[in-house]
This record gives sequence, C-alpha cells and structure tokens, in this order.
Amino acid sequence: MAHRFLRAGDAAAFMLLVALAVMYGLMSVLVHSVLYMKLIQPLGIDAPVDRFSEARAVEHVRVLAHDIGVRQEGSHGLREAARYIKGQLEIIKEQAGPKIRIEIEDSSVAGSFNMMFLGHSISLGYRNHTNVVMRISSADSQDSDPSVLINGHFDSALGSPGAGDCASCVASMLELARLTVNSGWVPYRPIIFLFNGAEELFMLGAHGFMKTCKWRDTIGAVINVEASGTGGPDLVCQSGPGSWPSRIYAESAVYPMANSAAQDVFPVIPGDTDYRIFSQDYSDIPGLDIIFLLGGYFYHTSYDTVDRLLPGSIQARGENLFSLLKAFTNSPSLKTASERKTIAATSNKHEDDRAFFFDYLSWFLIFYPRGVGDLIHCVPIVLFFLKPFLLYLSSAGSRSWFAISLDFVKGLILHAVGIILAVIFPVLFSLMRQLFCSHAMNWFAHPLLAFIMFVPCSFLGLLVPTIIWSRFPLSQDTSASNISKEVLTDESRFWGAFGFYAILTLAYCVSGLSGGFLTFTLSASMLLAWILFCVIVKSSSRQSLRSTIIFVIPLVPCLTYTVYYGGFLLQFLIEKMGMMGSIPPPYGFYVSDIIVSAVTGVVTGWCVGPLIPIYGRWLAKSSILQFLLNLTVVTLAVSSQFFPYSKDAPKRVVLQNTYLTHGSNQVVLASYDFSVVDSNNLPFLFKYSPEVAEELDVGSDFSLMAADSSPKQTFMGIFPVSFLFSGSLKFPGRSDEIMKHYQHLPHLSASNPPRIVKESRRVYLELSLGSLEEVWVAVLNITGPLSGWSFADQSLPATEVVDGGPPSYICRLSGSSSENWTFWLEASSSEDLRVDVAVLDQYMVDDAKKLKSLFPDWVDVVAYSSFMSSYTF
Repeated sequence: MAHRFLRAGDAAAFMLLVALAVMYGLMSVLVHSVLYMKLIQPLGIDAPVDRFSEARAVEHVRVLAHDIGVRQEGSHGLREAARYIKGQLEIIKEQAGPKIRIEIEDSSVAGSFNMMFLGHSISLGYRNHTNVVMRISSADSQDSDPSVLINGHFDSALGSPGAGDCASCVASMLELARLTVNSGWVPYRPIIFLFNGAEELFMLGAHGFMKTCKWRDTIGAVINVEASGTGGPDLVCQSGPGSWPSRIYAESAVYPMANSAAQDVFPVIPGDTDYRIFSQDYSDIPGLDIIFLLGGYFYHTSYDTVDRLLPGSIQARGENLFSLLKAFTNSPSLKTASERKTIAATSNKHEDDRAFFFDYLSWFLIFYPRGVGDLIHCVPIVLFFLKPFLLYLSSAGSRSWFAISLDFVKGLILHAVGIILAVIFPVLFSLMRQLFCSHAMNWFAHPLLAFIMFVPCSFLGLLVPTIIWSRFPLSQDTSASNISKEVLTDESRFWGAFGFYAILTLAYCVSGLSGGFLTFTLSASMLLAWILFCVIVKSSSRQSLRSTIIFVIPLVPCLTYTVYYGGFLLQFLIEKMGMMGSIPPPYGFYVSDIIVSAVTGVVTGWCVGPLIPIYGRWLAKSSILQFLLNLTVVTLAVSSQFFPYSKDAPKRVVLQNTYLTHGSNQVVLASYDFSVVDSNNLPFLFKYSPEVAEELDVGSDFSLMAADSSPKQTFMGIFPVSFLFSGSLKFPGRSDEIMKHYQHLPHLSASNPPRIVKESRRVYLELSLGSLEEVWVAVLNITGPLSGWSFADQSLPATEVVDGGPPSYICRLSGSSSENWTFWLEASSSEDLRVDVAVLDQYMVDDAKKLKSLFPDWVDVVAYSSFMSSYTF
C-alpha cells in the first residue's frame, strides 16, 4: 500500500530514517543512564567500613544543608557548619590507629589582593574567615614531606542551603577522611583536607590558606572538589600545570569522567573555582579541578536541597577520589614547592602541560601526550591530500589527480555547507517561532523539547547539499576512467567529508586547543567505515540497504560517543541558560533561543554528519525533506504552548531592598529593586506573578519604557555579578521598618586628619557597619584622582566603568568583626575623592519577606538588603 502514496525508493528511505531514529534513540537511552548515574549502585549506610558509602556522606549533607541550612558569611549557619566539621574530624581522629598521625587545625584567615573575576577587575579585603584543616600522615612522616591537598568549601551562596554546592563536596571529603583511617591504608605521603569557609566570596578561603598555612609549601598536588549542580558526571574541567595529574587520573579513576576539551570551554563559563588560587594565581601546584555539572537548575538557588542530589553521583565521586589519593601519594612526581623550583631551574626538558584525554561513557579513559597527539592528529589531513595521488597511481594514469582533487574539494565544500545549514536552519526556525510567541526559552524546563524542536530542521539542513550535489557535474571523466558516476560521487562525497573533519582536527592542533580528539576520532572511524563499505559493495549492490547499513557499523562506537558528549554539552548549556545574564531588549529576547538552537545544530552535525556521504543519497528525497519540514513546523507550534519554568527548573530573580542612607541613623530613600538573569524580562515575570504585580501596583498596561529603571550602580553590593543584569526596575519601599530593627546604619568617616605623603594627599578612613548583624559583604566604589591605598599590598587594580560613569576602583570587604574597617586612600591632586559604599545585609524586613513569599514556586528569589551611601573627601 505504501507505493500508492510514495514514489519509488521513498519507502526504503523512510525505513532507513526510522532505523536511524531507533539507533540514535537507543544511544540516547544509554547515554542518559550514564550521565544520570543509573548504572552506579550507591552503597548504604551499613556498607563495610573499608568502602566509601554514599549514604554515610549524604547524612553529612543532610546536617549541613537541612539541619544547619544556609551557610553564608555573616550567618550563624556558617559558624555552626565549621564546628560540625571539626567535631566530625575529631571523631575520626579518635578512631585512628598507631600507624597514622592526624593533626587538626581551625584557623581564622585575613588578607587582601587584586583579581579579575567575570572579566572585571576588583580588589578583595577579608578578615576572620574560617578554614578547618586536617592532615593525615604516617606516624613516621616529616612535616617537610610532599603532600596531597584535597579542597572543598562549606559556605554556600546567598539564600541557598547549598546541598550540591558544596555540602556534597564536604560530605565526600569527610567520608574520605573516615575511609582513609578505617580502611587500614597508611598513606605513603601526607594528605591535607582543607574545608574552606569562603569560596563563594571569590576564593578567599583558599587564598588565606595559601598565605598562612604552615604546610602550604609541602603541597605537591591538589584536588579541588566543586559543584555547579547536584550531581551527574564529576568532570575534570581543568588540570595541570604539567600533564602528570591527568595521567594519574587516567590510570587510577574508577569511573573516569574527563576530557581535555573541557579546558578549552571552561574559561568561557561565568564563574571560577579555588583551583585558580592553588594552581594559577598564587602557586603552581599541579592538580585537578573536579566538578559536578548536571542539576545546574538548582545551582545557587533555594532549591539546592538534599532531595535534589542525583543518586550514585557521590558514590562515583568518592570511589574516584579515594583511588586518586592513593595514586597521588605514591607518585614519584609529587614534589614540594622548593623541589619543583629546583627541577624547573635545572631541567632543560619542557613538560607538556596540555595532554589529550577523554573518557568513553565513564567506562575507560584514553590518554596520550601532546607530542603524540600533534603527530597523529596530522595524519588525516596528510591522507586527504595524498589520496588523489594514490587513486591516480592505482588507476595506472587513467584518472586525473587534479580532477580527483577538485571533486574532493567540492565534496568538502558541500559537506561544510551542510554543517553550516544544520546550524542556520534551527536558528531561523527559532526566530520565526519567537515572532509568534510571547516568551522565550520554552525548552528550559523541558530539555527534550529542544531536541524535538531543533534536530529535525538541523537534519534537514544537512541533507540540502546532497540535492545540490546532483546539479554539479563531476570534474572526472567517467568514460575515461571506466568507473560509474555513482561510484565517483560516493567517493568524492566521502573524502570531502573526511577532509572537512581532517581540517578541523588540524585547526585544533595549530591553535593549541585540546579538543582535537573530537574530530580525529570521527575521521578515524569514518575511514574504517569506508574501507568496510568498499569491501561489501564488491559483493553487493551500492543500491542495497545492506551495504548502506554496513557502513554505519564501524561508526557506532564513535557515534555513541558523539551522542554522549553532545548530549551532555547541550543539557549543561540548557541548565545554565537560566543564569547566563540578560541582554537589553529587543535583542535580548532572542539570544537564549539562538544560542541553544545553534548549539543543537552543531551537535546534530557532529552526531549525524559522518553518515551523510553515504546515507545522504537515500534520504535526500523530496518526501523526506517535506516530512522533516512539516515535523519542524508542528513541533515549533506545539512548543509554544509549553511554559518555560517549573519548580524543577526555576526562574532566577534578584530582589534587593535598597536603602539610601545619610549618616549613621537616617534613611533618605527606600526601594525594591528587581532584576532577572535570563531572556524573559520583568514584565513577563509580573504577568505570570499576579500577586506580586498587585502588591507592587503593576497594571496590565505595564511596560519597561514607563517604569523606573535601576542602574547597575544600584546593585554595587553584588559587583561584578550586576553586569549580568539589564532591564532592572525600581519600586518604592518603606524606610521606617528597618530603623526599628537597626539603631545604627553603615557609615564612612575620617578617622584621622589628612596627611601629605610624597606629594600625595593621604586620607585616613573608618568604615563602620553599624548594628547590622548579617553582613555578607561591603563594597567600595572609589572615583577621583586615586593614586594609592592600603589594600592589596598597596597595589591598585585596573579601573572599572559603571553605568557610563568615570573610571573607578572597586574593593569588596568581608568578614565579621566587632571592629571597624580602617584604611587609607591617597589622592594625586586636591580634587575630591568620592567613595560610594554598598553594604549587603541578609536581614529582610517583614514587608520584603512578604513580597518575596508572593512569588510562585517556579521562581527562585535571591533577596537581601543593601545600604548605600556616598561620601567625598
């Protein structure tokens, strides 16, 4: 009956399309099971004492994230968490046998330094931040022995209980410390466990450790444990200096989850980890930066709770870390800081610091040095250029090498066009959908929707060049070579596609990036598939489905990996789009959909592209193209009915209760300032949050143009995160309630008369935080002829420009104390220095709490109070 509706060959084409859909569907099921740890069985709380137990670790998470709760600087929870961690370490110490020595310290660190964060220059001053340190060593070890540091932070982000980020890290480390003591293993070299209490304040705890800890110069390797979500792959995102940390990981990880391409991508992602303090900014300790990456919907939100942790994730992490600790402590490459300096000064050998490595579905990891990689990654491009000459020689001169080369180049160009169209088509269709839809990011709470929306049109783009190919004559003379046009077409299209991936591999190699294995494995797998295909067609017709299906068999392992890597990349991207920042309208409305649709196109081209040279002639039929087009239109229309957010994928909103103050006891103006960090702006939020709109007196005719905007300067207390905001709005608030709670407000004053120092005017200042009880941070924005100050070893950072104002210097101060902050500023002229102060306090008045409670459960609100004042000196 099918032939009554389909032309000849269309039925077979649809059968092949269905077969491909089933194949990729099965791959996706396998990949989903791997990424979400379905194949890992977590051990229970009654597991043997010589095994890592996820259940025991989760009990620590429960205490930190549920019983204690939020653990921000300035909160009681942070101090309670430090006491709990130290108490657990004391219990472990009591269990240690005579062969093990355990030392425990809790230290209060202080310091000041400059850094770049989120692309902005900033100075940081801190005091009274707590680190808890445990050193486990053999009874006969020396203090000078090289050691391994494992680091995790116990503070959490504003308003977040931090079960994933990073109670899960601390819990894993506590269970690791217990396992080290109870397993009977005596470490060959010391292990230092650093539980730092100030990572969310821009890595202050790690900085304090590197400046003050007595063991800092003995550290020969560091493992930084982090979380940007609630589980999934515990990915090695950064490694080095040197290639030996990644080599150790490759040799010892039980569930390897790492690829060197992550090091190319990580610098693009907003944020940073303690790894940069240990291995880049303030030391050169070789190490690994290992991060939970999935479950990013809940990262830095109030939904980062114990029940959101992905089962199996902590188990895999724990078993990996224990194996890594054994391998690092036994490695001959473990050296102290002085030994590393001596080796660097005396050795002429340049150690490769960017090796190639990648895991295959966390089953095993492939590792090869940079030199080997650069060599083998050049093989595909050499083969591509040699092939025309080899075909010329094998034909005894009946074929022109120039004509062959020309056909190969045509195939390369058309394959490249197909990949480009695979990216362009989803972008165009996403823009068309948004023209008829009132909100963006429909796929945010429904990640599968992104695949359903954009994969069909991306596949359509891949097939278009196959139709174009038939309109271009071959450069080779089929009569002279006595080879059919069909054979020459397959040959040209295959080697053109092969050349495309070979050129990409070469580009990776030349640029010094570490993702060349991605396209090299494609090239190698395609070559095996082509060899098998050529063997099969000798005994079978090229027109048979059998020969076509045979072509895919050698590609299955590689295609499975592309689905694994591409699927993970797209899921991670979708989750992070909820916090990547907002861009001013009208263009900001389209940005998120453009990015996700484009990346979906890239992933589709990567996953399906290797099949197109052979499968394209079967699938590039008008009926298939029409089906894909209709499917795209239907899915885009249906997708518009989906709401972008849910409790499992919340929208992030910032609510700042702002108080403009004068002196220590006067509020001049109070307001509520709102902002969002994704493509759906505040009018969208108020439209679907009617109770909030009613409370703020926002009518149905509300528009951004008519509302009072909040400049970035208003959010100075969370600089530089404030640069992710646009379209922020201001609404009037009350000032009387805050004065009932606080008798004294933050204020800045001169502590001593100005002095002339080396022809500069030095001003001595004192910052009082008033009677505020839960201060997270105080930010100084200094403009004018500033030539020096007492912060950061008297070193000024680069200037910043906020809201188009004059160049300014930004300094963040944190750390609770009964004493005021005292410092001096130097001016190079008699012109006034202006100091804008923003103090972020976690206390909220009842009206603000009520306003926050009115938001629906698909909104996560980060709420706080900000006290702002300005001074001239």
